[in-house]
Amino acid sequence: MAETQVLHATTIAIDGRAVILFGPSGAGKSDLALRLIDRGAILVSDDYTQLARSDTLLIARAPSTIAGKIEVRGLGIISLPHMDDVAVALAVYLRPAVDRMPERQTERFLDIPVRTLTLAPFPSSAPLVIEHALRHDLP
Repeated sequence: MAETQVLHATTIAIDGRAVILFGPSGAGKSDLALRLIDRGAILVSDDYTQLARSDTLLIARAPSTIAGKIEVRGLGIISLPHMDDVAVALAVYLRPAVDRMPERQTERFLDIPVRTLTLAPFPSSAPLVIEHALRHDLP
């Protein structure tokens, strides 16, 4: 069986590439995911994400018990279309304060390097920053 890892993270897919959103409970993972979904992203997994290694790719999917579900604060758990087995392109750490001009960072998951970004989740520009990071391979 392939090596797997389950992370406390929400994951969405933008143009077929997975973006993992990390942060403690209440950090804004689901909120940011919903804003990205509103802009055309697709849910992969909310709150917990299962990673698997496939050759040189890191693949994200939802644990079967939560596939297609997302928590919307003030509304509850709702069903949304979702994708499985999406190659990971970016990991985003949600923090209230971030550097203005960060150095490019990577982190290894299942021994596969993934570009990382630290981002404040609640500004209206947060979804745009993620989209630009993917589109322009920044930072």
